Amino acid sequence: MKSFSRRRILSAGSVLAATAVVGLPAPALLRGEQRGSASKLKVVVTGGHPGDPEYGCGGTISRLTELGHEAVLLYLNQGEPVESPALMTGHRMEEAKKACEILKARPAHVGQIDGNAVVDRSHYAQFLEILEKEKPNAVFTHWPIDNHADHRATSMLVYDAWLHMQKKFSLFYYEVSNGEDTQQFTPSDYVDISASEPKKRLACYAHASQAPERYYALQDAVARWRGIESGRTRAEAFVRHVQSPRFALPV
Repeated sequence: MKSFSRRRILSAGSVLAATAVVGLPAPALLRGEQRGSASKLKVVVTGGHPGDPEYGCGGTISRLTELGHEAVLLYLNQGEPVESPALMTGHRMEEAKKACEILKARPAHVGQIDGNAVVDRSHYAQFLEILEKEKPNAVFTHWPIDNHADHRATSMLVYDAWLHMQKKFSLFYYEVSNGEDTQQFTPSDYVDISASEPKKRLACYAHASQAPERYYALQDAVARWRGIESGRTRAEAFVRHVQSPRFALPV
């Protein structure tokens, strides 16, 4: 174990004091993240259902793709509670395609059943294979303390893949709704979505069958609150796993 001298401790304290003066989140500054990278990166945003990534991360996705980065919205299921593909209407995925067009993202789905998520050895392996093929620089997923079983399952599948991939990608957790789903969420990072909120709104309203007039208002209340926390008009908040590689979120 490395020893800590008095000088090193005082130096760290000075950095923390500086963050308080300029109003920056201490964790982001202490990580020494490089902001505004010119290289093209890929993010995979996972969600239990079509619409979850858009509601939780739509503003951030829009900002990343506007910077030239690639985004894949990976849904655990197609939003239809039927097991036979022949019985699926495909309506929810058509809405997802429209939402992804707005966000300049690519839609994909894992093929599980809405409301009947399965987490076992074979499904861990399936999810791992998908992420290995995508080779993401960062993955966003549901916070694991959540009232919806499909959200919890998605989070577990992502985390297991992250471990098996030797923690190669940066892992971020996001929140959905204003307490109806995500619980006990304390952010480490914020993204200003004041300018990208209109695109997020359009993407969420593309899911017209899912009562966006009700649910978007809930999510926007969260964005306004996170904006107050971070000194912006609106923001999306994330928890970054402390063992993740560095990834420069737009500020």
